[in-house]
Amino acid sequence: MEGQEKTIKRDKRRVIVKILNILIVAFALIGTAIMVSHHGSGTGLSSSGVENLKFFTVLSNEFCGIVASMWLIFDIFGKKLPVIFKLMAASSVGLTFLIVAAFLAPMYPDLNLYENSNLWFHLILPLTAVLEFLLMKTQEKIPFRYAVISALPPLVYGIGYLANILINGKGVFPDTNDWYGFLNWGYPVGMIIFAVIVLMQFGMAVLMRALNNKLNKHGKREV
Repeated sequence: MEGQEKTIKRDKRRVIVKILNILIVAFALIGTAIMVSHHGSGTGLSSSGVENLKFFTVLSNEFCGIVASMWLIFDIFGKKLPVIFKLMAASSVGLTFLIVAAFLAPMYPDLNLYENSNLWFHLILPLTAVLEFLLMKTQEKIPFRYAVISALPPLVYGIGYLANILINGKGVFPDTNDWYGFLNWGYPVGMIIFAVIVLMQFGMAVLMRALNNKLNKHGKREV
């Protein structure tokens, strides 16, 4: 009887996770459609159409949508998508949510960072993806090294962000290549900000890994 109850709970949880993955894909498509049709000023944190792909916030959500699509395809064929992709995607959009809420929104109080596609990319999709990852069933404990690997997206993005400025120049607001304004206080502070962001994603991946392992009751240590 007890085993049957556990099976029922596990099946319900899997159905919920599947629904959440479908929602993530839908939210990514909705956000992308709104983004492509929206015409911003093309400066600062407001760009038009596909130009928004320069933002990590957008790229992380698109990546999360792609990973959710892959998860669904794997599930159709009875396969399991490697959990590293899920952790990387969920921690990336989780970082997006945190950066917007704690840094960008207070930094740019005159901008509504939760309108149009940003409502989906800055709030709805990230929270859905984080919830989905926490509920996702894993057969084994998620290795700690996966949290380390999950810090790569903002690191790679930061390298590209700085390389673009070094090659093309910072520019003068509103036509600036430093669209996030991380270098407003100079390059040393900018480097510190990028380092903190990478560490934030690492910390978020560590936390999400720990919570998933706890919910799945994985006690065996793996590295």
